[in-house]
Amino acid sequence: MNSTLTNPEVKPVTCTPEGSYLSPRVNLTETSNAFVLEAEMPGVTRENLEILLENRELTLAGRRPDHKAETNLVYRESSPRDYRRVFVLDETIDVGKVEAKLKDGLLTLRLAKVEQAQPRRIAVTA
Repeated sequence: MNSTLTNPEVKPVTCTPEGSYLSPRVNLTETSNAFVLEAEMPGVTRENLEILLENRELTLAGRRPDHKAETNLVYRESSPRDYRRVFVLDETIDVGKVEAKLKDGLLTLRLAKVEQAQPRRIAVTA
């Protein structure tokens, strides 16, 4: 991963005094005017998702809730899960232009580049 988005220590599961978190898997792609970050967070809804951006630090946090209490759970292979991952954004990202969408467990963030970081065509004159 390049220096635009850094996350030096990615562990599948991180344990803290507050609990354990699963690090969502991510893909990062680049267009001429933005970076697109996709994070897999199956079972997470918009209501259970929090995205924070503070001091160029981007935090993704979500919770896959437990089964509904009114149902009778017979067998379980999946469980409630907390997701959390933190990235540091470098100066090529315009922190005022970050957009997020969540669909089918895939969180997509569009991180716009600052104008100086975008490629531009130089006209040649005679």
